[in-house]
Amino acid sequence: MAADSEVPASKASVHGRRDELTPVESDPDAHLTLWQAIKKWRRVVLYCVGLTSGILMFGYDYVIVGTTSAMPSFQKDFGERLAGRWILPSLWLGLWTLASPAVSILSSLAAGWFQDWYGRPASPAVSILSSLAAGWFQDWYGRRACLALGSFLSAAAVAICYVSNLPSDIGQRRGLFLAGKGFQGGAIGIVMTTTQTYMSEIAPPILRGPLLAFFPTFALLGQLIGAAVIFGCLELDNGYVLCFASQWPFSAVPLLMAFLIPESPTFLVRKNKLQLAYKAQERLSSSGADARQTIETIRRNIEHEKRTARARYTDCFRGTNRRRSLIVMFASLLPQMFGLTLLAKGSYFCQVVGMDSSTSVLVLILGLVCGLVANLSSVWISSRVERRRLILISLAIITVLWAALGIAGIWGGPAVVWYTAVTMILVVVVAGLGVWPASYTVGSETSSLHLRARSQGVGWLTSGGGWSRGEGSRLGYSQLPVGT
Repeated sequence: MAADSEVPASKASVHGRRDELTPVESDPDAHLTLWQAIKKWRRVVLYCVGLTSGILMFGYDYVIVGTTSAMPSFQKDFGERLAGRWILPSLWLGLWTLASPAVSILSSLAAGWFQDWYGRPASPAVSILSSLAAGWFQDWYGRRACLALGSFLSAAAVAICYVSNLPSDIGQRRGLFLAGKGFQGGAIGIVMTTTQTYMSEIAPPILRGPLLAFFPTFALLGQLIGAAVIFGCLELDNGYVLCFASQWPFSAVPLLMAFLIPESPTFLVRKNKLQLAYKAQERLSSSGADARQTIETIRRNIEHEKRTARARYTDCFRGTNRRRSLIVMFASLLPQMFGLTLLAKGSYFCQVVGMDSSTSVLVLILGLVCGLVANLSSVWISSRVERRRLILISLAIITVLWAALGIAGIWGGPAVVWYTAVTMILVVVVAGLGVWPASYTVGSETSSLHLRARSQGVGWLTSGGGWSRGEGSRLGYSQLPVGT
């Protein structure tokens, strides 16, 4: 693993404090093309491709658990009969909507603690108390243990949702499903936080942007697969049960990867397990690479950072790490800034402005496909264009698109309905080419190495605030009459 440059070499001898300011991380591969870097670090790329199974699980779960409430079979088992129709009580619908992201945020914070002690793989959390317990566990066992635990808990959560229709009492069925959704949200928060931290630690700087672009790409792919499964099971008796069961393979693959990947060398160095770190780095490096030199670079970088801060959440907001943490928080809010929450509900929003339901589903699928292509293209773009330029240019274009849509809302008619659909697809494409994948890269590589796990927890907590704002917007436009 290569590391990020911290201080220009020309400034290393200021006031004779060479030991404190000498750059301890550098990128010797900066001159390589993307394809050359992939060939040199092919093992890192393969491990990261395997870890995308956790990202797929996130996208797939987002659609499956979030959309089953619209399935007739689910409404029959969990709803009430009113005026000849099955409906879901608004209270329970709101609780189900809140449960998964709320617990996911708590578990992300816990994952930051857990990873620093046990490795990048997983940590459990369904409440504040269990989050603290998971944090203690992570701080001892590392990234791989954290990933394994999160995947196992995800499988357990799927089992809870799968049997939630068995109780005879309607209240018990609803409560059991709520517990399953909350548990699943916590498990996925652990897996996502761990995956992002692990990938950012093992990837060399030249590949960090392209590899972290996997997050929006495979999240969209998971959503696309989930939408297809929902569509296929829509009219089946107990079709939602089959949808829940289909989540188990997505939990099994990350669990398998936890046993296949090497532990993060950065974590092992922090634990002073240098021999294990050498072995882990040898599994990541290509033949002929000097694993010991890489480990020595990581060690010096961590020692350099430890002089100014310890590894606690409060240390994320002290000294120079305060600015780093604020940048991580800003990067975590970027998806909400370009309207990801609204885009996720794009099908429903199109119906609000006057589009029929079947056409709105086609628009949703088209948007997912276009976004997937754009994010795949960003793998190459992010290796050629600097992060800040990508973010600024794409956000500027998206601002113009949303402003034009707002102005178009002054009028009515079919033309405005279609203009709305086209605009939302264009926003997905522009964001997928720039700000969306770049936000993951900036959020992952900005923090110092010894605070990276905790910084990811802070970032996911911040994204939860943006999610709340997005849900508030959804409640606002959902009250509008159709065609408004």
